[in-house]
Amino acid sequence: MSDLEIRPARVGELKAVGELTLAAYSADRVLVEGVGYAAELLDAARRAELAELLVAVDGDGTLVGTVTIARPGTAFAELSREGELEFRMLGVLPSATGRGIGEALTRAVIERARELGVDRVVLCSMVTMERAHRLYERLGFTRLPERDWEPHPGVTLVAFGLELGV
Repeated sequence: MSDLEIRPARVGELKAVGELTLAAYSADRVLVEGVGYAAELLDAARRAELAELLVAVDGDGTLVGTVTIARPGTAFAELSREGELEFRMLGVLPSATGRGIGEALTRAVIERARELGVDRVVLCSMVTMERAHRLYERLGFTRLPERDWEPHPGVTLVAFGLELGV
């Protein structure tokens, strides 16, 4: 996608990034009632402060996607361990799906992991997010079933990892 720029989010964009993330998760119908995850998705300012927050911007300057990158032991890390980089909250503007934005953001995470010299990229995803799982598998991620977990009763997250062979 030559008209797509992947870069760190800017302070003036954080409200829009939060809204985009919530819109993406809402469109995919993956928000679970009563869990409070919507507020976390909206809080892009906190993600930018405590993790790396990337955005995808199309040729006309529209924010079309975002992803949060977390190092092990930090506030947004859920399953990463030493030598790994984790990503979360990958979201694509609903009107921009099908353009390869999710793949471009995932590849940016992989590139960041290589820059940092880590051995593996990891993530967890709701069991129902099958379209995302197909993307991860196409990019070489494999399931890490030993790291599957339930952050809340009835919410199952499945883990994936990509060995970088650094």
